[in-house]
Amino acid sequence: MANTPHELHEEFPEHAAKITALKTTDSHFATLAQEYHAINRAVHRAETLVEPVEELAEVEMRKKRAALKDQIYAYLKG
Repeated sequence: MANTPHELHEEFPEHAAKITALKTTDSHFATLAQEYHAINRAVHRAETLVEPVEELAEVEMRKKRAALKDQIYAYLKG
């Protein structure tokens, strides 16, 4: 279990400039990025026991984060 936050710029360093630009010019991308940030922080807080949750809830949060990451990556590639 990693206790390091998975920030978008760290996950996709080759797309850092595009991420920054899309956050300000594309409302759909900005919403995806905000949702990813929120769930990513929730996962990190759960993993570090700052805000512990049941294991199943943590697994579901990780699945949601992965799905958002996939959507964001598809957006960046497109």
